[in-house]
Amino acid sequence: MLTVLTGEMSRQDLQARIGLKHDEHFRLTYLQPTLAAGLIERTLPDKPNSRLQKYRLTPKGRAWLAQHPSQP
Repeated sequence: MLTVLTGEMSRQDLQARIGLKHDEHFRLTYLQPTLAAGLIERTLPDKPNSRLQKYRLTPKGRAWLAQHPSQP
């Protein structure tokens, strides 16, 4: 998921980039674990259910990406 996250992206955009259609599976398998690990963060942390909510990489997430370059 980290490799497809560019700038600030909505949940729907992230889910589409990964190619998943089931919202609950995406949330439980991808979104919550990366949030809990501190690799991504919400742009509106006080409003997790906002329709305007977006996600972005944290410094920890950028460091992880730097250590795990994507395969060509």
